[in-house]
Amino acid sequence: MGLTDRAFGQEQVQQAKNAYDYAVEQLEIGMRQEHVNGIEYSDAQQQLEQAIMELEKVERIANIENRDEFNRLRRQLTELQHQMITTPH
Repeated sequence: MGLTDRAFGQEQVQQAKNAYDYAVEQLEIGMRQEHVNGIEYSDAQQQLEQAIMELEKVERIANIENRDEFNRLRRQLTELQHQMITTPH
């Protein structure tokens, strides 16, 4: 990956991690059966979906080592996304 591609990749990883943290927070609130703000919960799910799509783009241009990292992070996001869908909130 070139320098701009690397910077783009790093930015996508950071955005993905931020989306993951936000989604975990929303999921935990929902699991505690507290008043759940449906808008925030939906927003967290949308951020996860966007992060997954962006990581898929980055994976295509990444070298093998970075591709593995992006793939692992994308799988984590996908698992969390599934958990958010299947967990009553």
